[in-house]
Amino acid sequence: MSISTILGLIFLGLCAGALSSLVGIGGGIVIVPALVGFFGLSQHTAQGTTLAMLSFPISLVAALTYYKNGMVDWKIAMVLCVGFMIGSFFVSKFAVTIPTLTIKKIFAVLMIVVALKFLFIDKK
Repeated sequence: MSISTILGLIFLGLCAGALSSLVGIGGGIVIVPALVGFFGLSQHTAQGTTLAMLSFPISLVAALTYYKNGMVDWKIAMVLCVGFMIGSFFVSKFAVTIPTLTIKKIFAVLMIVVALKFLFIDKK
């Protein structure tokens, strides 16, 4: 891996970490498209790499800051974690079999739907 690639990945991580701490996003919305668009990874490899990165206690640092400010409901987080693990396990077995173009389209539609909801539907 070249030094420019390493520096680019560190910069991407810094940006994703900052956005994750600021608005709760980072992995799928920031890192996956950047790994595909700027680093040449396939959609599947970008998704798998992002999941591997998130497997480590990366978000724990930000979550602890929110916790110290009384902004974490651990009961909800733990229940979500159980569902997340089960869903991730079973759906990942299916996702790796989906053609790359199809998975890219699914990903793009999801990002568009979320963007439209935040721009036009949320009233708060």
